[in-house]
This record gives sequence, C-alpha cells and structure tokens, in this order.
Amino acid sequence: MTMNDAPEAVPLPEILIFPNRLLKAETTEKLLNRIYTVPHVRQVNIAGEGLPAVLSSGPNKGLPNEHPERRVITVKDKQVELRLLVGRVFVEIDDIDHVQQALEEIDSICTELLPFGFNLEVGRYSKYRPTVTDYRKCKR
Repeated sequence: MTMNDAPEAVPLPEILIFPNRLLKAETTEKLLNRIYTVPHVRQVNIAGEGLPAVLSSGPNKGLPNEHPERRVITVKDKQVELRLLVGRVFVEIDDIDHVQQALEEIDSICTELLPFGFNLEVGRYSKYRPTVTDYRKCKR
C-alpha cells in the first residue's frame, strides 16, 4: 500500500465534469491529458456507457465488439484500454484550499475541448472509506 492508497481522514473534494454528450476516445484522451497538467490534481476517474469486448445480445451475440471507440489511448505516457464512452469525469483535488484555482483551470480546458457544453460541480462523489457492506463482503 502506497501513501496515495491510504484512506483519507477527511474526504478530499472532487470536481465533476458532466459533458452534454458522451465523449469519443480522442476527446477523452485530450481531456485527461490536459486535466493531469492542472496543479493539485490527485487522481481522475471516468464513468460512462460500457463497451463490452463481446456482444451479449442481439443477432451478433457472442461475436467480438468492434466498436471504433473501444481502443487504447495514451494518458500520462501510459497505454490505457478505453472500455467505455465517457459520460462523467471525476477529478480529485489534493487540497481543499486549491479547489477554486483547479476549477477555473478545468473550466477553461473544458471550454476549449467540449464545445457542445458541459456542467461542472464540486463535491464528493465517490467513496473515500469502506462501507458496512464492504465489511460484510470482506473487501476491506
């Protein structure tokens, strides 16, 4: 366990980027790489519509999913397999005192890369400590 994996004593703030459309792989790659250049960004998580490797229904059930947006992208010089169409981006900031500065920089990045519109919100959207259900499932 590294220092970054330790549970947080106080929940760190997150900035939610909610684009008005699902993002293509190319746009996702540009957005993630630009967000990681913003100071005080601790981690970025994405969520959206899943693109399974194998089709699970329909006339082509069982065949490989050849969706053009399911591909490998490069984020921070690492190859990452993108398995979804991104609909939400959660940006965790390492200090509450720097949220406003990060929010302004992320807003300018999104204005440039997402011309179809987006919403930004500040809050805490993901778990930061184990829940009772996690203890019951012995995950933590």
